[in-house]
Amino acid sequence: MTAGEINEIRRAVLEERPLIHAITNPISINQCANAILAVGASPIMAEHPSEVAEICVRSKALVLNLGNITDVRMESMQIAAEAAAQYGIPCVTDAVGVACSTLRRKFLLGLLEKYPTAIIKGNYSEIYALYDSAYCAEGVDAKSDTGADSAAEAAKGLAHRYGAVVLASGAEDIVCDGTEQIRVKNGTSRLASVTGTGCMLGMLCGVYLSVCRNSRAAVTACAVLGISGELAEAAAGSGSFMAGLLDRLSDLSDDNVERRLRIEEI
Repeated sequence: MTAGEINEIRRAVLEERPLIHAITNPISINQCANAILAVGASPIMAEHPSEVAEICVRSKALVLNLGNITDVRMESMQIAAEAAAQYGIPCVTDAVGVACSTLRRKFLLGLLEKYPTAIIKGNYSEIYALYDSAYCAEGVDAKSDTGADSAAEAAKGLAHRYGAVVLASGAEDIVCDGTEQIRVKNGTSRLASVTGTGCMLGMLCGVYLSVCRNSRAAVTACAVLGISGELAEAAAGSGSFMAGLLDRLSDLSDDNVERRLRIEEI
């Protein structure tokens, strides 16, 4: 995939201004909505069980984020996933915390078995936890002993199992459709120093999924967030970095994508 193709996808979003329906967590909901806005799409963060089906079918993509899960969100996610399946709305599932929570893991695996998902997204540990039921971690961050190769193996297995594109985020973001594997090597360690950037990546997957096919959407999301993080890296503190990240998402130029994109196709 080339920088030119990524820029074409970015322009398509700016032209179409797609509505993205996100059911996410209150910890990162503000960052998620702002990330969607920054790249030219429109967010709606509806989560009441009585309205999510109606909202979903009017949207161009659905993003389900398991962070800070509750009974109400679980009910809403199932309703929205069913509506998305019925009306052909592409769906991203973000496996936040499945490596440390049996509840989340069982819930998400149930969704994946029942409803089609375009992109399954998680960090290295979360993707491996979906692949191997015996694996666990202590929190929502990836364990240091789960490397890129292990995550790539798990991503390939999940892609075959569910017929989805799998995105394993980490030092290198791995996108796998079961046959082709692309590693996006853009980014900065500072993306892990503030909360919500992983959730923002899932939202960007939803944005780009609304205008292109699954693997291209995931690669574009990784490249856009990674390059924007690199450009914001000079910010002095964590608050300044987050503000700078949103700034760079909103004013990212074609030239910066052309000059900075670093991907490897395997």
